[in-house]
Amino acid sequence: MNDPLVELTSGDDERAESAIPAIVKMGAAAIRPLMELARSGDLDSRWWAVRALAASHHVRTSDLIPFLADSNPEVRAAAALGLSHHPGADALPALVKTLGDSDPLTAGLAANALVKLGKPAVESLIEAAREGDPRIRILALRALTELKDHRAIPVMMKCIEENSAVLSYWAQKGLDRLGLDMVYIKP
Repeated sequence: MNDPLVELTSGDDERAESAIPAIVKMGAAAIRPLMELARSGDLDSRWWAVRALAASHHVRTSDLIPFLADSNPEVRAAAALGLSHHPGADALPALVKTLGDSDPLTAGLAANALVKLGKPAVESLIEAAREGDPRIRILALRALTELKDHRAIPVMMKCIEENSAVLSYWAQKGLDRLGLDMVYIKP
């Protein structure tokens, strides 16, 4: 195989994907060139670089965080997916902010990454589920449902009382997963 980094930027998706395992085998030596490539003006190169960074066992969470703010939604989605593979508490504020991304896929992947982060994300997710943009609240509530943390019960109860079928659905599902599987009726 040719230089895996050259293959990654070949413009051929099949060749680029085939280069990922070789890049991963390069270990920590691949991180710096990938980071440089991820800052390229070429969208395709940026996306493949972030994709390769996400696959590497040597990438740090902090390496992926800046790409959540990329101008392209595909790059932001790749970064959010990468952060679900490399969860770290330092990504918490950026991931919570990304719940409001204009791209629904990126926002959903950020919610998944927060679930992978686990218990450290619960308080921030509770805050995000309390009020504000309904899209953010729904994603936060969905993530809280996955995390099954009793601290989320008050916000779940509040969401059941609201006039939103989707918020009610996730709140009910979350309470069910916590073993509080009862019928909640608005008075």
